[in-house]
Amino acid sequence: MKIKKILNNNAVVVDDHGQEKIVMGGGISFEKGKNDIVDTQRIEKVFILEDQERYGYLQEMLQKLPEEEIAVSESIISHAEQELQVTFNEHIHIALTDHLSFALERLRSGMVIHNTLLEEIRLLYPAEFRIGLHARELISRRLQVDIPEDEVGYIAMHIHTARMNAGAQATAAGMAAIMKDIVEEIEYIVNQRLDRKSAAYERLMSQLKSILQEHQQDLDPEIIRIAIERYGTVYEQVQELSEQIDEEYGYTFTESQRVLIAIEVNRLLERLGHNTR
Repeated sequence: MKIKKILNNNAVVVDDHGQEKIVMGGGISFEKGKNDIVDTQRIEKVFILEDQERYGYLQEMLQKLPEEEIAVSESIISHAEQELQVTFNEHIHIALTDHLSFALERLRSGMVIHNTLLEEIRLLYPAEFRIGLHARELISRRLQVDIPEDEVGYIAMHIHTARMNAGAQATAAGMAAIMKDIVEEIEYIVNQRLDRKSAAYERLMSQLKSILQEHQQDLDPEIIRIAIERYGTVYEQVQELSEQIDEEYGYTFTESQRVLIAIEVNRLLERLGHNTR
């Protein structure tokens, strides 16, 4: 591998048998210049991006952003891959580093970061949220910036998106937003706001996650008929809820999902002491 361009102390563009790549590693460009051979023992990551726009943006980012911020982002990604036992695609290196740099800039200027989906993210993606907490400690230790839990939630969403290999941040954010809106509609149905730290809220979120994300098999038609008959009023309210979600997010509920949510709402009403008959 011959060096074509030095991006920073830890990243260079190389020519590897006619193929251009970006390689990273601690001190990889130390005492090196154009056309020098890369010390392969220093290579920690290799990037080959087919998307030329993304490839160009990665080069620009590695040249312009503070090296320690890039290093911290890479440490977070490496920790996440180890914890989750996965290998992320190259896009996370652009998405997380770019996001982190912008968040740090906002915090240093005194701006407040607010994440309206924080509690949903905490419950929906616990493993990713723990990685976000690790990132907070790392950022505090190495960059001397204290990030709020709201930012921990955003980092967790980036990690979740990379884990699912969805290729778009809206995937994780969209489902969290749907869950948040469903819970708010359920609170309207039961006429009571749930404590976001309560066992009832955690159980509801866990059940909704299972119903919406884990693709359970459809219920037997007879069970659906009996449930609709038994939970008639609640089912009608859930049906209205599902139509609102479909209109806003394009997420279409199955009849089985509506029945299962109606059952959960009925259980919640019972636990809150409401008469469901």
